[in-house]
Amino acid sequence: MKCRKCSRPAVINMRHHKLALCEEHFPEWFVSYTERAIGKYRMFRRDERILVAVSGGKDSLSLWDVLLQLGYRADGLYINLGIDGGFGYSRLSYEKVQAFIGDRPGVQLHVVDVAALYGETIPEVAGRKLRGRGKPCSVCGLIKRHEMNRIAQEYGYTVLATGHNLDDEVAVLLSNLLHWQTGYLVRQAPVLVEREGMTRKVKPFCRSYEREVAAYALVWGIDYIYEECPYAVGNLTNFYKDLLARIEMESPGAKLQFYQGFLRAREEGFFCGEATEPPPMHPCPQCGQPTTVPDLCAFCRLWT
Repeated sequence: MKCRKCSRPAVINMRHHKLALCEEHFPEWFVSYTERAIGKYRMFRRDERILVAVSGGKDSLSLWDVLLQLGYRADGLYINLGIDGGFGYSRLSYEKVQAFIGDRPGVQLHVVDVAALYGETIPEVAGRKLRGRGKPCSVCGLIKRHEMNRIAQEYGYTVLATGHNLDDEVAVLLSNLLHWQTGYLVRQAPVLVEREGMTRKVKPFCRSYEREVAAYALVWGIDYIYEECPYAVGNLTNFYKDLLARIEMESPGAKLQFYQGFLRAREEGFFCGEATEPPPMHPCPQCGQPTTVPDLCAFCRLWT
């Protein structure tokens, strides 16, 4: 297949866009496509400081690279979760992040070591709290959300950007729709506006297919960790991704149509109502981060 712009061999064929591009024109298109998403959803302005949550994977490193190429003031945040999984998952992830910044002099990286700060790794605290009942994913998500917001607030970032791609978004959307989780549905969006003590969260890759992000990383030479988190194996999110991939195979563009249709319905108030209004928040008496519970926040209760 040939590139639509120059007739050279294409490195990717995006059937949903009816577009095939070569190794020169695909990265240009991908950066421009991301910039259009940022503008469409009014994610942030040129003068704002952006903190990019990076894990060492293709999505977060590609996002950081794209934002830097577009000239945004984007710094990185890496959270060392202390996950081994038999192959040193966290260690390898950090090495990929270090290699990334080594090729880009002048970029700033904040590093949070969970075990050094709080005395336990993610698997350790999850094992203690869950006592073998289920995977540590919920504990991991809670800790990451807390630390991302804490660092953003402490260092004065107005925006927190994550590398969630379209495949991630539609898998969560399908799960929430199947269970009619209206509270989650009303809050799922490309931009989660800031509330008092909460930094605005944005997802610039929300319209980008996972294979497009992977192709960008490979073509652009971004070295990333290929292995998934060992605790992600067999989770429901991957199951929903597989289901949606089968639909996409038969109907190119189905994922994008599903997501954009949902956003239109959300904008029109389809999921809104008194029951979905966010509860009031106040500072946790121990860490100072916003919480909806009357006493210690869920994060602080982890360590008691």
